[in-house]
Amino acid sequence: MSAGQDRRVMCIWFPRLASDRVLRARAIEGPFALVHKQNNTDRIYCLNKVATDMGLSQGMTFSDARAFCPDLSSRPATPEDDKRFLYTLRRWATRYCPWVGLEENGLVLDVTGSSHLAGGEQDMLADIRARLTRAGLCVQLGLADTRGAAWALAHHGGGIAAPGDHAHLRTLPVAALRLADPNCVALQRAGLRRIGDIMDHPRAPLARRFGQELMIRLDQLLGTQPENISPLADPPHYGVRMTLPDPIGLTADVMAAIGRLLDRLCAQLKAHAAGTRVLRLTLRRVDQEAQDVELRLARPLRDAGRILPLFERGIKEVDAGYGIDQIRLEAVQVEPLPSEQITHVGGHSQNGLDDLITRIGSRVGLERIQRLLPADSHIPERSFLIAPAAYSTAQGVWVPPRPRPLRLFSPEPISAYGPRPPERFRWRRMALTTGQASGPERITPEWWFDDPNWRSGLRDYWRIETRQGRRLWIFHTPQDPGWFVQGEFA
Repeated sequence: MSAGQDRRVMCIWFPRLASDRVLRARAIEGPFALVHKQNNTDRIYCLNKVATDMGLSQGMTFSDARAFCPDLSSRPATPEDDKRFLYTLRRWATRYCPWVGLEENGLVLDVTGSSHLAGGEQDMLADIRARLTRAGLCVQLGLADTRGAAWALAHHGGGIAAPGDHAHLRTLPVAALRLADPNCVALQRAGLRRIGDIMDHPRAPLARRFGQELMIRLDQLLGTQPENISPLADPPHYGVRMTLPDPIGLTADVMAAIGRLLDRLCAQLKAHAAGTRVLRLTLRRVDQEAQDVELRLARPLRDAGRILPLFERGIKEVDAGYGIDQIRLEAVQVEPLPSEQITHVGGHSQNGLDDLITRIGSRVGLERIQRLLPADSHIPERSFLIAPAAYSTAQGVWVPPRPRPLRLFSPEPISAYGPRPPERFRWRRMALTTGQASGPERITPEWWFDDPNWRSGLRDYWRIETRQGRRLWIFHTPQDPGWFVQGEFA
């Protein structure tokens, strides 16, 4: 028997993966469906067994489904959550073999040489089916000597095919060859409804009429065309720990141990071109009590020399008790941080500012340290944004068409009449005389925002210099006549 015939592949298919995932958290007895929007139309994404038995099908419009079944319960579909759930199942399946790959709503396992650990192939399938059924998942299993045959069995009846036994596959429909729907329809119209019909037909006419894909899928099913299983590697775990032979309690000793852990952790981050934003340090005392010290950084880092001093303040607040015998360091939040080319003409480094933001943020919170960012808007109140400095980068200055005042405040009315700036007026209990005026700069409200401050219509802004030394920014509202002061220049 050849090595290819000794190979054993299992396919695990979840026909209702999305709905089963949702119903595991909240059971619903009646018909249930997940709905997603496609081409501006709500369509059925996944159904439970009750809804399927009532005649509903995937892809039909939600309005038609409610017409057939008024009691249908629904929820929006979240494909990203389904994908994460499938990744969790992939990790669970490694208990049976190390080679586990992903398929659409399913898993593929290379169980060659590992089925005897579960008592044989029959016992392995029974154990997998029992565990997944208890977890509330509908599952179909197929096991054969090729990936194509295992997929065909799982999606069309399930079962186990003995090595080299293709007789069981001959009765399966042509859809079991993993062909596109148009090709399956074309084969059925030609009278080729079963895999056996294709196997008995000459290959050359089939290849000329239906293309090479049909022949490739047939060869993959029979094992004459190799098809690999690419197992997914587990995501990297950015965590290191150290068990100490003797308990420690001095700050200097703890910082020295953290320095060693940081060197190892930063090496892992550098190998994956990543940096950490949040670090969690767990200190376990000899009495089995543990204390956590969390460090949140203003920028992703993987420089142990810059991170280590930032832990000092948190370490001083730790109660070491009778001593610390285990230290664990984990990068909780990791972000991509590609390497940068360092040259003698590089820009000024922002490391000092980032470290300062981190130190202050560890006391008052990173979200409370904010910066102003320019916004591309002619409306004075919307010409800037306020964003946390740790989660934003400084941007270039947006230059408005006219100068803007240094101080900007809410409009303050003054007693004046006419479209021209007043020669004399009172503002904040001061009698002012206009010496020079330049303008107007007409600013119209942004119609896509319903701003109560701009419901009076457009504004004509003037820049005036008073004889008393005040340089003010005032505006007139022609549609609702009135004068207001909104800013003051330096």
